[in-house]
Amino acid sequence: MAPRTLRRITMAVLAPAMALGATVGLASAPASAAVWSSCDQWGSTTLNGYTLYNDIWGSGAGSQCIWANSGTNWGVNANHPGTGGIKAYPNAKKVVNKSITSLSSLTSSYNVTIPSSGAYNTSYDIWDTNHKYEIMLWVNKTGAVGPLGTSQGNLTLGGHTWTVYKGNNGSNEVFSFVRTSNSTSGTVNVLPILKWIKDTKGWFGNVTIGDVQFGFEITSSSGGLNFTTNSETVSSS
Repeated sequence: MAPRTLRRITMAVLAPAMALGATVGLASAPASAAVWSSCDQWGSTTLNGYTLYNDIWGSGAGSQCIWANSGTNWGVNANHPGTGGIKAYPNAKKVVNKSITSLSSLTSSYNVTIPSSGAYNTSYDIWDTNHKYEIMLWVNKTGAVGPLGTSQGNLTLGGHTWTVYKGNNGSNEVFSFVRTSNSTSGTVNVLPILKWIKDTKGWFGNVTIGDVQFGFEITSSSGGLNFTTNSETVSSS
């Protein structure tokens, strides 16, 4: 996957913006009033240190509205057709901007409510500041979705057991850690995962981690499905 910021620019140029704009408004915001909501393709806001993005970037996307009570309690109603390809990655981003060796800790907790149908994954998307490396941590997945690259085997690290994949999307290296069983709540110790990539595998050096995103990478959600982040925190020191 290309960097989210770059993808937003690219897809804004390539996607049929007028047609997409006509459908985006069809999704509905939550019945109860939220602090912020948006049905805009690139809708975003910052709340208590987290930046929220609607981020409807994929080709053939349908409609999607994002809402938030805070930067750590938010969700989307998404109605994307049952076709292949990722349609959107609504997410909350926390800026870190520290090199791996200067970090003494990097952890995150999550609690989500997700639909039983559709095709999607709930994932962290972690970037270095140069957008050369993308580290994805899939905590659950549903439907016909899968990570980029080839399997490197299983690994128990950071409080979870993952199947690790290594690939390249043409723009950057992608390292995906897919949890071997689905989880809707938990805590991830992210720093040991980064150190494993750096020190054990040597797949990158002492890169600076720019930001940690957490959200829902949605391929299809026909009929309109709700994805909710009940709580999520990212902490670093």
